[in-house]
Amino acid sequence: MHPQVFDMRFRERGRRTTSFGFGLLAVAAVLWVWCGVLLTTPYEADRTYATNPVECEARLFTDDGTANEGPFKDPCGDERDWPEALALLGLSVPVSVGGAVLLTYGLIGVRVSEHAAELARLHELAARDKGEADA
Repeated sequence: MHPQVFDMRFRERGRRTTSFGFGLLAVAAVLWVWCGVLLTTPYEADRTYATNPVECEARLFTDDGTANEGPFKDPCGDERDWPEALALLGLSVPVSVGGAVLLTYGLIGVRVSEHAAELARLHELAARDKGEADA
């Protein structure tokens, strides 16, 4: 296989890896936004024996209790509590770390390949200049 073909395939793999890492970082960003929406938007909770739902404040901005008080005292607490938001944050950590690693690996691979190609070109120019000076 010709070295240029090998180099082009190496760069293409690096670019694909970079794209996959960027995609994982985008998924992690979506998880962060979803968590933010859960924590900052008001919502409605259904009462057990009532026909109309209860308006609940955003979970992040309320001073009311959580689901530990039970659905009869606070129907809002059972509807949207901290574990769901923390689960989203916990899921976003390995996704974002994996995305960052793949993005970095892909970018470094492409940059090293470009650097090696430029060094080879400069060595070729230096050898040609030296050959012309000797002649």
